[in-house]
Amino acid sequence: MEKKNIVTMVMGTLSGVLFALGMCMALLPEWNAFTPGVIVGGIGIVSALITTGVRRKMEGKSFVAHVEAKTLLLSIFSVVALLVLGVGMCMAMVWGMMVWGIVVGLVGIGLVLVDIVLLKGVKN
Repeated sequence: MEKKNIVTMVMGTLSGVLFALGMCMALLPEWNAFTPGVIVGGIGIVSALITTGVRRKMEGKSFVAHVEAKTLLLSIFSVVALLVLGVGMCMAMVWGMMVWGIVVGLVGIGLVLVDIVLLKGVKN
């Protein structure tokens, strides 16, 4: 395995764990750690962005990539789709709104499916 793959794997795993732990801290009322959870989740997001830049540097590219407008809009759509899906899951499992959570979750799944089709179209 190449060095850049190992570094990306370790840094990506660390940032994913930090983000997941932060979200658990923020969203589970039993833990009573909303503010520290938001901070830990934010550190996870920042470390994921740093991981992307480090990977690009190890491939000999610039730290920050030039992004076209359509790619940026598609990325924003992807994030919104995943947030809708996540909110639906939270509504069903954490906030006690089972029916509305399922409805919002299904809308999120639909948006993710549309996103997959859009990604295939942009790639081709």
